[in-house]
Amino acid sequence: MTLRKRAQMLDRIAQEAIALLGTGRQVPTFSSRFPQFGLTDGYDVAASVRAVRGARGEKVVGRKIGFTNRSVWSGYGISGPIWNYMFDSTVGDLPENGGMYSLAGLAEPRIEPEIILHLGRVPDVSMSEDELVGCVDWIALGFEIVHSIFPGWVFTAADAVAAYGVHAKLLIGDRQLITENPAIWADQLSSFTITIERGDGLMRSGGGASVLGSPFKAFRFLLVEIAANSSSDPLQAGEIITTGTLTEAMPAMAGETWTTDVRGIALKPVQLQFR
Repeated sequence: MTLRKRAQMLDRIAQEAIALLGTGRQVPTFSSRFPQFGLTDGYDVAASVRAVRGARGEKVVGRKIGFTNRSVWSGYGISGPIWNYMFDSTVGDLPENGGMYSLAGLAEPRIEPEIILHLGRVPDVSMSEDELVGCVDWIALGFEIVHSIFPGWVFTAADAVAAYGVHAKLLIGDRQLITENPAIWADQLSSFTITIERGDGLMRSGGGASVLGSPFKAFRFLLVEIAANSSSDPLQAGEIITTGTLTEAMPAMAGETWTTDVRGIALKPVQLQFR
């Protein structure tokens, strides 16, 4: 493919992705219509979408990492994690007694319990894992709401990246400062367990080890991927990183209430009701 044709392809895909935001509509995958569309192309589209959203007044506040749970890769046809940008319009806080969120405008939404890291200082790809832990000043448990503009959640990694990393909303629970005992927190993040339960008793279990071994290993993945892609913005102090689902991502429907039970780490459980 010539550079001109590639540029035309990426522009067309980016425009379509922007047009689909918030509509609830679904389309055939980009990769099925553009067979040469690959992962690097997906990140270039993500950069274009980020620029358009920025021009509209949306501010990047962090990054989401997706598909860090290896147990779900085969179900999605994915062979590794991806990442994308999050914006002030797609991130919020959960009230202490649980929150409420509207699923309007989302296609095939799902709910994911996740660990969120907040960067107190700028990380560097050359840092050891212990040094990366020192870059984080607080952590939290929260829910990411994800959705698919492609029917049936069938797509390639490149498709998922171009489609906002399937990110719709991140809702953050109680924050815990970890600067006094970072090593202890890092150890607990790799070993704690969690259960997510729907109001009718349906449950799924997982834990920190499900996220590439630990949320900090997912953080390492993100740094390496950003460094390898010239179209990606480097991480900045003050950004938040949500590190991927701790359990199987569960279909979400209006009227449902989801709660968590956490063992092995001092993080408050979170609750969310859909409307």
